Amino acid sequence: MSAQPTQPAGPLAGVRILDLTAVVLGPMATQILGDYGADVIKVENLEGDMMRANGITKTPGLSSIFLAINRNKRSLALDLKTEAGRDAVRRLLPTVDVVVHNMRVSAIERLGLGYEALKAIHPGIVYVAATGFGQDGPHRSRPAFDDIVQAGCGLVALNGAGGRAPDYTPSLIADKTAGVYVANAVLAALFHRERTGQGQYVEVPMLETLAAFVLTEHLGGLTFPGAPEPAGYPRLLQGGRRPTPTKDGYMSLLPYTQAHWRAFFEAVGRNDLAERYDVENRRERNARIRELYAHVAEITPQRTTAEWLDLCESLDIPATPIYALDDLPEHPHLKAVGLFAEAEHPVQGSIRYVRPTTLFDRTPAQVRRQAPTVGQDSSEILGEAGYTPDEIGRLKAAGVVGGR
Repeated sequence: MSAQPTQPAGPLAGVRILDLTAVVLGPMATQILGDYGADVIKVENLEGDMMRANGITKTPGLSSIFLAINRNKRSLALDLKTEAGRDAVRRLLPTVDVVVHNMRVSAIERLGLGYEALKAIHPGIVYVAATGFGQDGPHRSRPAFDDIVQAGCGLVALNGAGGRAPDYTPSLIADKTAGVYVANAVLAALFHRERTGQGQYVEVPMLETLAAFVLTEHLGGLTFPGAPEPAGYPRLLQGGRRPTPTKDGYMSLLPYTQAHWRAFFEAVGRNDLAERYDVENRRERNARIRELYAHVAEITPQRTTAEWLDLCESLDIPATPIYALDDLPEHPHLKAVGLFAEAEHPVQGSIRYVRPTTLFDRTPAQVRRQAPTVGQDSSEILGEAGYTPDEIGRLKAAGVVGGR
């Protein structure tokens, strides 16, 4: 795979990625690859990725969300509407291993940067398109955003189960989930190329990816053609499990096995409930899950959250306090493993971030650089593609290249 100027630690050291993505899905994917050691060249328009303005912002262009999904990248600001800007991509292409984009396919084809065009320059390229909808279907040219995909894949309807109004999940769950699939697709295609020398075109469509993700447990009766049962996982859709009330708040309490249930009811002096719900019979227990948890909710307000946590720990029953977002840096486990780190961003100053969570014994993932300003690395990257300082200067003067 292509060498890069500075060999970082990580299992993808030496891999170079041309990142033509924006917003959340694509940047999430390429940051994972950057954390694993890849040299990620983020190509932005001259104004920068629109996500630079979303979230909490102290320094213009470096919002909290942008900082969270664009570390370990270098920024090249190009006007791809110009022939000179597109030519810069073509000149960079022989130096990279992977191209990733999340534009509509028709849009990137109009730019002359579709797979066939780039394959003609670099036959071994791994070219990954993160699309909204698979290109074999009638929605292939429609715009897709997180809300649209949540609604289309069944998530919004699930949030309305039990008579509630349909609602979005308060997280960019479609973008982020699809982003993880994109990162996996890149890794698989690189592995194939290492074995065979062959590049390839890869498509990761959001709607199909999220529909498959949701249906893992909710395919239900659809699994068996002609069966009278509907789709859905009844234990989840019929309710029962929910945050458990305590004397001083709420917690998550999950007796899961028959041994957990038996131990729980014995500890609170309610063996009669263990018999009533036949806790040794998983099928019977699940069939009456709402009644079972209703009884639990009558018992748990008798003790504080801390008291229940002590009891659950002694019985090896899964349980935890409910943590608000602002509480997470003080979560005792997350604090002990150093999930939250602080660094000096060269422009923003002191920032807190979440470190890479995957741990490699021999090739550790790490944060080598914080998210860049728009076009911060344009001159450096173009120089690596063979541009002279004079050529770069002329491109900047012509408004084709941005950055300091």
